[in-house]
Amino acid sequence: MSEPLLQAVNLQCERDDRILFRDLSVSILPGTLTRVEGPNGSGKTTLLRILAGLNDSYSGDMLWRGRPRHTYREEFLRNMLYLGHRPGIKPLLTPMENLRTLMAGRRYVTDKVLWQALEGTGLGGFQNVPSRNLSAGQQRRVALARLLVADEPLWILDEIFTAIDIHGVAALERLLVERVASGGAIVVTTHHDFNLPSMHRVTLGGRHDHGL
Repeated sequence: MSEPLLQAVNLQCERDDRILFRDLSVSILPGTLTRVEGPNGSGKTTLLRILAGLNDSYSGDMLWRGRPRHTYREEFLRNMLYLGHRPGIKPLLTPMENLRTLMAGRRYVTDKVLWQALEGTGLGGFQNVPSRNLSAGQQRRVALARLLVADEPLWILDEIFTAIDIHGVAALERLLVERVASGGAIVVTTHHDFNLPSMHRVTLGGRHDHGL
């Protein structure tokens, strides 16, 4: 059995004097997709931000490749890609400029490869248009193009299917399936009816929150 990339052990998180989840343990292994489920307000985005190292308001332990994550934070961040439920792009920049910015500090990728990624998400011909002039779905596709040039072993994706059309949904589903098949690990929240035979589930908002 593969060693987990990321482990959360006995997590507890409170918000506004309310416990979102407690005693929650999750193991994220290579070649798996983990879907975080629960009603609105149950803490799905909060949990993803904790897993991504963007929220420190919790108790419990986080391990990266079996070691305390805080002592290997830079290594963890280099090997993790987080996309939030908002596009996270700069409206004054073009899709090409945004993609260059998103890749900055990661690894060098040629403009040809970036253009192919934008074309792959349906933005061919829009690469030099200011992002503020794009539709919500097109802005979302700029962020999704980042996935086409990603080599990080761990992806953490919040409401990844938001604001994309049926063709974009189908393409994204294929990308996630291919990523898992190649050994990548994905954690995702979505209201989209997306299912894989081997998909793991973490359910929040019940009487006994549980993980894997």
